[in-house]
Amino acid sequence: MHPVENRIEPTLLRRINERRLLEVIQQQGPSSRASLTRASGMTAPTVSKAVESLLKRGLVEEMEPIDQILGRPGRLLCMAARSAAVIGVVIESDRCCLVSSGLDGRFLESQTRRCVTPSSYDALLDVIEFHCRDLIGVLQGTVQGIGISVPGLVNERLREITVSPNLHLLDKRNPARDLEKRLSIQCLLFQETEALCLSEQLYGEARGRPDFAMLDVSTGLGLGVMSGGRLLTGHSGLAGELGHITIDPNGMECGCGNRGCLETLATDAALARLISEKIGRSIGIDEALEIIQSGRVDVDDEIKKVSQYLSIAIAAVINIFNPTTLFVYGGLLSSSPETLQNVVTQVEQRALAPSMADCRIVVARGSKRQGAIAGMIHHLTHAWAPSIR
Repeated sequence: MHPVENRIEPTLLRRINERRLLEVIQQQGPSSRASLTRASGMTAPTVSKAVESLLKRGLVEEMEPIDQILGRPGRLLCMAARSAAVIGVVIESDRCCLVSSGLDGRFLESQTRRCVTPSSYDALLDVIEFHCRDLIGVLQGTVQGIGISVPGLVNERLREITVSPNLHLLDKRNPARDLEKRLSIQCLLFQETEALCLSEQLYGEARGRPDFAMLDVSTGLGLGVMSGGRLLTGHSGLAGELGHITIDPNGMECGCGNRGCLETLATDAALARLISEKIGRSIGIDEALEIIQSGRVDVDDEIKKVSQYLSIAIAAVINIFNPTTLFVYGGLLSSSPETLQNVVTQVEQRALAPSMADCRIVVARGSKRQGAIAGMIHHLTHAWAPSIR
């Protein structure tokens, strides 16, 4: 007999049951106790005990049914929107964004703070700390954690950003670890494409889908692949750097130090650079997209060039990973259905027919703000207990 083990086992089982209910609520939204019983496969008494524990800990809340019917319908359980909160931090090469949310993942523009990315690491920490404290000061619920989305290669073994080709002040740094020391709140680091994957899985069209891929073609070009419900990370968490495959050996120098990388040719940033060259002044992605929408400058050739390389990138993902759905995150495709269709047509010509037949190409509707939040909420759920599935 091992009495200590016997005491631990019921506690672990209880937390496993609670995690299962959290996952069900995240998947299907506000749920009655009866629907949780059906979806989880647990008995009604077990569900009742787990629900009471989650309510007590402030991880879920009760709400009235939206559509009242005859009789007295049971109250619905939903992820906590008032009693608990998370903060998402997005660090990009030119700007930072911070947002607060309940555990339901919903946020308002009034809960968002923005700033220009500082030129030094210490200044970056200072401004993030300032805005985090500002958000914490107005939140009703207890902050359960802060998720930080970053560009670059996040080495999980070394627990640092090994290199960030588009924002070198992050090289060999871990802003989550350093911010946690300042705020005494759990902070976690997420590679930005990983965060986008989690956002689409928790709140987007990939909800309930165990197999899909996410291609971020905004500033850099990163790939995230979900297989069997798990993110493919590689030995050190560095998998998915499709943007640093050499396409043109004599091309422009990339932030990684090589020349002719795919991300210098197939991204929103690449398009902004081409348009800048055409109009004779440097512009960012937002202004480039505005020029395209307004039509005041003919940039068809620039769009065609970027679209060609983007189709090569998408076809490569389809051929190698055979996803059922490939989400593409980027301003060009999301703002222009015509360009999206042209890219899909080129992909159909480049990808292997059997792989292409199994795959849908969809514009990702989430955001990096949502990704930073989703990363933290995903961690809170998965750290609650191991999965038995």
